[in-house]
Amino acid sequence: MHELYLKEEAYSIIGICMEVHKILGKGHSEKVYGDALEYEFKKNNIPYSRESKFNIEYKEIILPTYYFADFLVFDEIILEIKAIQELSKSEIKQTLNYLAASKNKLGILINFGEDSLKYKRIIL
Repeated sequence: MHELYLKEEAYSIIGICMEVHKILGKGHSEKVYGDALEYEFKKNNIPYSRESKFNIEYKEIILPTYYFADFLVFDEIILEIKAIQELSKSEIKQTLNYLAASKNKLGILINFGEDSLKYKRIIL
């Protein structure tokens, strides 16, 4: 059996998201959850950048349009947060596009909008 890619890092991110959801519950905007996550990342000395910009390559050019991922954590994990009724294939595709543009392999898609925190590990 093989080890999960960036297992410890992913578990620490998911644990922090669970803490935020436990305290705030559902019903807030994505920005509120993002602010709480930023506080927790700082408090736990987890390296991150917020609203990370990624260029989109097309043939030999960089397109003028780009993506903003909610967080880049540990310089390797795209963290995309949602506050919606339930996750759909659209949010998974969005996270996959961010992974392709960033050239990272692991994305974590979090939904704070449900009664209990929902998350998906997404591997490119």
